[in-house]
Amino acid sequence: MTKSNPREIAVKIISEINDDQAYSNISLQEHFSQYAYLTSLDKAFITEIVNGTIRHMKHIDYIINQFSTTKTNKMKPLILSILRSGVYQILFMSKVPSSAACNEAVKIAKKRGLGGLSGFVNGVLRNIARNINHISYPDRNKNPIEYLCIKYSYPQWLVKYWLEYYPIDFVEALCNASNNAPKITIRCNSLRTNKESLMEILSKENIEVSQGAFLPEALHISQTSAISELASFNQGLFQVQDESSMLVGHILDPKPGEKIFDVCAAPGGKATHCGELMNNQGQIFARDIHEHKLNLIKNSAERLGIDIITTELHDATVLDQEKMSQMDRVMIDAPCSGLGIIRKKPDIKWKKSNKDLKDLVDIQRKILSVCSQYVKPGGILVYSTCTISEQENLENIHWFIQNFDFDLDPVDPYIPEFLHCDSSKKGYIQLFPNVHNSDGFFIARLKRKR
Repeated sequence: MTKSNPREIAVKIISEINDDQAYSNISLQEHFSQYAYLTSLDKAFITEIVNGTIRHMKHIDYIINQFSTTKTNKMKPLILSILRSGVYQILFMSKVPSSAACNEAVKIAKKRGLGGLSGFVNGVLRNIARNINHISYPDRNKNPIEYLCIKYSYPQWLVKYWLEYYPIDFVEALCNASNNAPKITIRCNSLRTNKESLMEILSKENIEVSQGAFLPEALHISQTSAISELASFNQGLFQVQDESSMLVGHILDPKPGEKIFDVCAAPGGKATHCGELMNNQGQIFARDIHEHKLNLIKNSAERLGIDIITTELHDATVLDQEKMSQMDRVMIDAPCSGLGIIRKKPDIKWKKSNKDLKDLVDIQRKILSVCSQYVKPGGILVYSTCTISEQENLENIHWFIQNFDFDLDPVDPYIPEFLHCDSSKKGYIQLFPNVHNSDGFFIARLKRKR
């Protein structure tokens, strides 16, 4: 195999995301598997260029269009990917010399059979590098929507949508925070170790580790690009999971010996967390509509030493009469727009639309309607999403309690005191990247009336 350098691989991935609608996280992993010679530093460099370029793409295109006579919508797709990646390095990667970004972009253009345009690539990038401190932006006071869209690289529909619900200063902080890559968070597996021992083991594996922010079982790690290769991971000592997602398990509050239903369970983070909280005693039914995703749950449960999870292939919008009123607790981690995890998957903001939100609300309400029937009288239903969207979150909950035999149940007893707020006393909480330094997450706890 002819070796490709990291910048060239990054350009390939950027092209796949923009031209072939590939998902950034999947495309990155596929290329890392394909190019086995890549070092950890190479992988980190590629990830930074890819995610950063996609994260700031509207901002980057705005700058390119100020310095190029040929506008981005008229460029060859590959040339545009090369330029975007080069501008990202010049603008946002302070340790990369502008000359290196320009020279490598020219080499990639020539190597990919576009030598005739290498002078154009060189001219545009060097012009931007020379004038980096003289770029003009929309006026925040006169054109606040355009300013937020360009400065923080968000589609106009999303900025307008958030501004309907939140003040401009909050939306600006939200956009900014969602552009910052998060630390990796893991959940200590209490069935096999404790947090102190795990921290010591990870340190010996040359992993930087620190305490989580919300929960005792949470740890932040860094300095690793291949978690699945760690001995501690393969021994089932931990699971990758954001703290906002861990809060779902605590708010559900499953008890040993109970019957728990996770109706949209893949990839299994919440189901396996419940298994640990239940001390591996009871029954957890974990469902999904994709067989290959059920295998992810099975593999995680086996690795973590949890044997109370039964996986089942089933569509959550279709009623299973055999399980009606059988479950102590039901968890609906609903399919959603994912606007709370843009930090991790920056391509989400370019792949969603306002129509997607409306379509998702229909699905979410159908799942709520069906799966609420599995809860025993007096039992608990927890509804969660990884999005920041009132339509998908609070508006759904208001609709649900108006039409079904459920009341909101306070979540304060199940979450850290510093997360207590007016809404948590009522029975729900919305986490924001700019407020909580976590994924954007919504969690509501509901109790079925007797």
